[in-house]
Amino acid sequence: MTPGPRYGNRKVAVAGVALSDCGRVDEATPYALHAQAARRALADSGLDRSVIDGFASAGLGTLAPVEVAEYLGLRPTWVDSTSVGGSTWEVLAAHAADAIAAGHANAVLLVYGSTARADIKAGRRTSNLSFGARGPLQFEVPYGHSLIAKYAMAARRHMHQYGTTLEQLAQVAVQARANAAANPDAMYRDPITVDEVLSGPVIADPFTKLHCCIRSDGGCAVLLVAEDYVQDLAKPPVWVLGSGTSVSHTTMSEWDDFTVSPAAVSGRLAFERAGVRPSEIDLAEIYDAFTYMTLVTLEDLGFCAKGEGGAFVEKGRLLRDGELPVNTDGGGLAACHPGMRGLFLLVEAVRQLRGEAGPDRQVRKPGGALPQLAVASGTGGWFCSSGTVVLGRG
Repeated sequence: MTPGPRYGNRKVAVAGVALSDCGRVDEATPYALHAQAARRALADSGLDRSVIDGFASAGLGTLAPVEVAEYLGLRPTWVDSTSVGGSTWEVLAAHAADAIAAGHANAVLLVYGSTARADIKAGRRTSNLSFGARGPLQFEVPYGHSLIAKYAMAARRHMHQYGTTLEQLAQVAVQARANAAANPDAMYRDPITVDEVLSGPVIADPFTKLHCCIRSDGGCAVLLVAEDYVQDLAKPPVWVLGSGTSVSHTTMSEWDDFTVSPAAVSGRLAFERAGVRPSEIDLAEIYDAFTYMTLVTLEDLGFCAKGEGGAFVEKGRLLRDGELPVNTDGGGLAACHPGMRGLFLLVEAVRQLRGEAGPDRQVRKPGGALPQLAVASGTGGWFCSSGTVVLGRG
């Protein structure tokens, strides 16, 4: 595939991707995971660190991303630390691609790392019911309206309005675990059944434990570069074909429709700008803190009609060899979820497009060809924000 319409003035490619150590990482700091992922992504690209003049990071440091850049020994002339929850990394990738296309940067490193699991185990942090109690959130916090409760309410609304069943939601978790089975980096690889999902302890009705993402440690990095650097890359480029971002609400009372996520806007924009249709996409990496997120995002990205997500996720459609492979590494439900997982979606999409996922979990088109197009769509907050990026193989 040749790159699509020029992304601004210059085409933008993904040059390198990598994971840090993931899963159970008890001895590393978040900074160390940032550094490990950054070094590995740079090595993956084949470029020298001197080319990096842009840096994007969020979630760590008093003056993010300045503090993290300093730790990595970088002095960027373009920076971004937009933080909008799980969709942060698709939003940052969109910002970075715009900057590169416009000539404001040549090579932008996106990097993330978290020891969320290890911190809980060691007592360095505790759980909290709310992100805060100031501003609009003050009208919900007194009622104990936790983040998971908000997702659960939205799922219940979809079930009421469209007849979506618990068994259909459970299928999302079952297929995510099946995809993780062949991923050596996944934290949980044993198969699960619909009955096991449904019979688990209730966390927030209708979600049982297996409807919810895991808590892990881990980090990853993605290096985006201008087309000028492509000839020097160690591997074929994966092109950024289009992106879109959108925000929806903070308080649930301001959410127009619990069954529609902001991916309905970010996805439409990304596909339009990439010049492709959802039906042309070979695989999708979707933020899945809860099973309902996967289902409703599939609808909003246009892979099925509104209200048909329940039927769509049945019959193994999300499996590696299914009709639309989704979260091919196992996603946040099985592989890893150290916090703002959105950057992991981009790493997995790039690896699949390059054909690097390995013989047991590489997605292939009918006839055995490698996938050509992938979409990564992140969700932040409680469907508060969305970022969607369409990628194409070089």
